[in-house]
Amino acid sequence: MKNLSFAMVKLSQFVVFVLFTFIVLVYFGTLILLPLDVVVLISKLLGGSLIGAIVALPVVAYLGKVVYTTPGLVALLVDTGLELVNTGKQKVAAFGTLAESVK
Repeated sequence: MKNLSFAMVKLSQFVVFVLFTFIVLVYFGTLILLPLDVVVLISKLLGGSLIGAIVALPVVAYLGKVVYTTPGLVALLVDTGLELVNTGKQKVAAFGTLAESVK
């Protein structure tokens, strides 16, 4: 019975690790891919041609500059992602201490 409890704690630890890893990858992936999506949307709005893409690039660059120059916004977005990482690390470590107590 002791081995079954230990195995269940380790399985739960693995599931929590995978879940937080997925969440962090989706968060930072969204931050990276969002400007590309805006370029595609503006390009499609302007007819979906090469001219639309050429016009969309400076528009998205300007929007990126506005986001970058907004005081504290970039730091807030990055800190939120790092808090997700730290929360996941703490939860996985908590499962590790629980596994040691069960063992």
